[in-house]
Amino acid sequence: MATYAIGDIQGCFDPFRRLLDRIHFDPKADRLWLTGDLVNRGPASLEVLRFVVDHQDSIVSVLGNHDIYLLQRYLGVVKVKAFDTLQDILRAPDAPRLLDWLRHRPLVHRDGPYLMVHAGLLPSWSAEDAVERSEEASRALLGPHGNLLLAALRHEASPWPDEAGDLARLRETFAVMTRARMLDTKGGLREDFTGPPENAPAGLVPWFDAKNRKTGSSVMIFGHWAALGLRIRTDILALDSGCVWGQALSAVRLEDRAVVQEPSDPSWRPQSAE
Repeated sequence: MATYAIGDIQGCFDPFRRLLDRIHFDPKADRLWLTGDLVNRGPASLEVLRFVVDHQDSIVSVLGNHDIYLLQRYLGVVKVKAFDTLQDILRAPDAPRLLDWLRHRPLVHRDGPYLMVHAGLLPSWSAEDAVERSEEASRALLGPHGNLLLAALRHEASPWPDEAGDLARLRETFAVMTRARMLDTKGGLREDFTGPPENAPAGLVPWFDAKNRKTGSSVMIFGHWAALGLRIRTDILALDSGCVWGQALSAVRLEDRAVVQEPSDPSWRPQSAE
């Protein structure tokens, strides 16, 4: 039995299947941890989502920003973006089943020393804080006001009943866990820089290098940051290696940190920058 953590797939189904063949994935024995952003921008989001749902007993996945966008598109609370490749899912006869499964995914997965999130965490959050916030977010998303929450994550003026919980806290949780890259000197989220951290303006720091990060004793597994690329350290496994941008899809075997990569399809061209 082996556990493989895999970076953002984003609809790149053929590279994903080739990667699984290369690691000899056996759904009866092995486990996959997926860092979120299963869908969008790539050419085969429906096939990715169907495969993952069909093999859900062997797969752990967290919600990414593109997964949330798909849920918002399904509800009709966002405008269609130029990079959108989700129409096949929205028109599929099994869309309700697929979207229900996606909606039940957490923002954080914790297992032993590992803590997986799509994007990042604030340095003031411990692993326990992150799990608590993830569980709180899931309750809100799956509760009677879940559709209002999906709308409120996109529109500042969306109505929000007092009994539905602390909307500001929920917005912060979703923003950080699905979109974090850089922080400012006060530990606040900065979304205006998406490039390699080595090129960042003075005063910005990657969230995982922030001082006094309370998850320093955890091994953080995350994706989201294609410009960061595959980076493996004692304390982090950054796995978004830009498959949808014509680069590669990466898997790391957690038992020994062996790395396997599968190139993107050379014929595929992304439709928009991050």
